[in-house]
Amino acid sequence: MSNPSTSVPRSPAAAAPAATARRKVPLTRPLRHKRYRNIWLANMVSNLGTWIQTFASAWLVASMTQSASITSMVQTATYVPVFLFALLAGVVADAVHRPKFLFFCNLYLALCATAMALLVTTGLVSSNAVLAITFCLGIGTAFVWPAWQAAMSGLVDPDEVEAAATLNNLSYNLSAIIGPALGGLLFGWIGASALFLANALSFAGLLGVYWAWWQERTPQATVRESFTQRFRLGMRTAFGCARYRRILRNVCSVFFATIAFAGLLPVFVRDVLHKQSSTYGLLMGCLGGGAVIAAFFLPQVRARVDKTGVLVGALLVYGLMLVTMASTRSLALLVPLIVCGGMAWSATVSTLNAAAQLSFPAEVRARTLSIYLFVMSGGYVAGSLFWGQVADYWGVQAALGAAGACVLANALILATGNRKYPI
Repeated sequence: MSNPSTSVPRSPAAAAPAATARRKVPLTRPLRHKRYRNIWLANMVSNLGTWIQTFASAWLVASMTQSASITSMVQTATYVPVFLFALLAGVVADAVHRPKFLFFCNLYLALCATAMALLVTTGLVSSNAVLAITFCLGIGTAFVWPAWQAAMSGLVDPDEVEAAATLNNLSYNLSAIIGPALGGLLFGWIGASALFLANALSFAGLLGVYWAWWQERTPQATVRESFTQRFRLGMRTAFGCARYRRILRNVCSVFFATIAFAGLLPVFVRDVLHKQSSTYGLLMGCLGGGAVIAAFFLPQVRARVDKTGVLVGALLVYGLMLVTMASTRSLALLVPLIVCGGMAWSATVSTLNAAAQLSFPAEVRARTLSIYLFVMSGGYVAGSLFWGQVADYWGVQAALGAAGACVLANALILATGNRKYPI
């Protein structure tokens, strides 16, 4: 269908019976909506560029410093802007014409990626410069995420939102397989500059889709409240819901622990495995590969198990992955291990994300999602800084083991309160 769905997700209370029924929605069903399908495909290409840049930035910094904490700051620089600007971005996203807003945000991201490529080409690159431009990219991401998630969930029917969240995760993780593997092969051949330029070019499809949507001049709801009123309403709505507060607590604690994998993997490959960029790309791709596999059986699992049960199982698998990584150097074991971790990661992210998207009606969705992103990025920022310091003092394997123990503790706490406090 060419126009966004006008269906509005129900309130948490109304959504509960539907969640209890857990009717299976086929994974590909949201793709029947033309606009969702076009954005999903263009976003997959953009995700490929993002993963190439993520790989190149992390390995470039790891090759310029021996410090685990500085290397992990690539993740910090990515998520600090989300933490700083997510709440503002949510208020803005509920008040602007979203296609126009998303067009200019993605144009800004493309220009930042181009600036990174020029910096490397001119030989002026340093770890601080990479972190600075990564921070600038993070600002753009902070403003894109609330508007994009609110727009995407409005393009499908309410009962398709969870399947759409899984599809979005599938798109992201298909790119997570190809991007790091491609980056690992090409980094030493064509250099980081070309990889950053590839990311800049990857935004072309999204810019085209958003431009076409913008030109349709679809009516926009009139915003009568002031910025302060909209902000206060979003905060009251989100924190006034006990279920949403539970989601936010889980998001903060889960992402605090799980960021250890992304933040410390370059150091693990360099210092523990004593391998090069191609191995780093391979292991990053394994996580994405597991997430892709998960996308095809998650609908069947969700038809039989409630959200809390899915999340507990996923956290148990991911925590065991981190704990096992702390005690092995065998690539033959690490590859299937991280694939299993990727399956668990897909279940974790899509479950929490769909629960957040379905919690409130469309008119406040971007604001409430921005609070979700604020809490998520806060967990990421604190975690990347903390685990980097732990790795510097006690070693990367000890940091991964401790992070795994934290994930397992989250699973235990969630399982204990499953009946009384469901997600």
